[in-house]
Amino acid sequence: MTDVNDFKWKPIEGQIMTQWAEDVNPNNPLPEYPRPQLRRQEWKNLNGLWNYAILPKEKKTVNSYDTKILVPFPIESALSGVGKKLSANQRLWYQRYFKVPSSWNGKKILLHFGAVDWETEVWINNKKVGTHSGGYTSFYFDISEYISFKKENEVVVGVWDPTNKGTQERGKQSLSPKRIYYTAVSGIWQTVWLEPVAITFIKRIQMISDIDAETLDLSLLVEGIQPNDLIYIEIKEKDKIIVAQKHQFSPEIKIKIPSPKLWNPFLPFLYDLIIKIERENEIIDEINSYFGMREIELSIIKDGFRKISLNNELIFQYGTLDQGYWPDGLYTAPTDDALRYDIEITKELGFNMIRKHIKVEPARWYYYCDKIGILVWQDMPSGGDEILDPTKPIENLKQKDRDEQEKNQFYNELEAMIKQIFNSPSVIVWVPFNEGWGQFDTESVVKKIKEFDRTRLVDNASGWFDHGVGDICDHHYYPWPKMPEITKIGDRAAVIGEFGGLGLEVKSHMWKRSSKFVYRNYDDPNRMLKKYGQLISTLRKLIKEGLVAAIYTQITDVEGEVNGLLTYDRKVIKMNENQLKELNFSLYQAIR
Repeated sequence: MTDVNDFKWKPIEGQIMTQWAEDVNPNNPLPEYPRPQLRRQEWKNLNGLWNYAILPKEKKTVNSYDTKILVPFPIESALSGVGKKLSANQRLWYQRYFKVPSSWNGKKILLHFGAVDWETEVWINNKKVGTHSGGYTSFYFDISEYISFKKENEVVVGVWDPTNKGTQERGKQSLSPKRIYYTAVSGIWQTVWLEPVAITFIKRIQMISDIDAETLDLSLLVEGIQPNDLIYIEIKEKDKIIVAQKHQFSPEIKIKIPSPKLWNPFLPFLYDLIIKIERENEIIDEINSYFGMREIELSIIKDGFRKISLNNELIFQYGTLDQGYWPDGLYTAPTDDALRYDIEITKELGFNMIRKHIKVEPARWYYYCDKIGILVWQDMPSGGDEILDPTKPIENLKQKDRDEQEKNQFYNELEAMIKQIFNSPSVIVWVPFNEGWGQFDTESVVKKIKEFDRTRLVDNASGWFDHGVGDICDHHYYPWPKMPEITKIGDRAAVIGEFGGLGLEVKSHMWKRSSKFVYRNYDDPNRMLKKYGQLISTLRKLIKEGLVAAIYTQITDVEGEVNGLLTYDRKVIKMNENQLKELNFSLYQAIR
């Protein structure tokens, strides 16, 4: 087995790469703090080179490891340094050693995983510490009783991921990628890290703003709280302290925010928040966070149609479909700068919204949406049986039910997703189903989402099988935008969840795949821009007829799909940037 110090990592060659691939440091990849809304000073990043092995699924022990893999890049990716496919009858194993600082002695030690796809088992020093199912949300294990402060500790992670051979939520991953399906993502794909906490520590916070009452409702889940513990809360408006209060601990606190500055895409103002737990004049736990004061709701009926209001003002939302795929890292952006870039360029091109398409991003992605100022419609990743059949018209496709185990797993992952990004002001709409993939019990799912989160809107189904519930009636049309049928909208907002898909192949910036997928293909950027302008002109007319939001497919090419505004490697914007921005901006005047 090769020593880490002797191992020379390099990306797998053969496909296009982004400019950020050159910035990946194998000794310290993705070093940024992974949880911006619940930050503590002390932590230890475990990203880097780990040992790995691929073995038959039924084999539960590892005698030797193949070589090194760069965590947190999925094993199928170029940046992992491996680039191997994992089949449904195989298990992926990771192993490394780590030291725990002696200053952490006496504290709980938590081992965090940003996300691992799909079923994860973890051992510390040959002792099993836990199992987790779900490929898109974070989880942790308390490993305090298993570690040593005197020597190195071993961590072993086993992962099974059947991708589309299973029924779990998996988005557009496929073991046989083609058309609108992409390369599978298996194993660790977000940051792995250690965190020391006190016996009493803040596990979770939930924040709900009320802009009319000028209040913030703060809910705290704290482990190990004692009867006489105090809580200190400090809120800052930039460098100015506007709230400072200390009192007996309570899990539910209403805080007055005087003359609040509101969060919106044009002025994305964020307040800083500090929370401390105090016991006998000693700070037991302290976290740093932030929040935005904003409100999203269906407005009263205007001109016969419901509108969407942000902070009591009508807003037209125009966004891009964003798959969150990278040619070099697949699900994992090569660097934090790359992660931020996709949001920045979307806003620079004149969009004010992103539909995050059947994928959940790392917490830092939502932080940048909050900070940069862009609205987010969040899809639940798709699972279950695929009903997409290009040989049949949509009206002839039938929804397939899912068994109870699948449904329970869906609800578990849905709740975990909502809890994880609940506090991001940029997130304003939940989308549980996309085009019938894995869709089931739609009315019950919408009701459950409303129980999880009463503050946001719900798009019951984006495209195809609308059940007349939720806040939004959403249809898909390609390439021309077209209003949903008037008879189906009811007391909801009318939305075009997908349209466009104009394609342009840019040589030397394309994924190597024999077949390409596009809705309308062009060989000249000017002709593509002219057609795009016609689509925008149609949208302006539809806004006058009651349309409140539209989502263009899509921000970048993805593998065999060449219908992006940008190439897959993000190196070419296919149409004139200034003209594109001017066309997009014209939409926001039409709703007035």
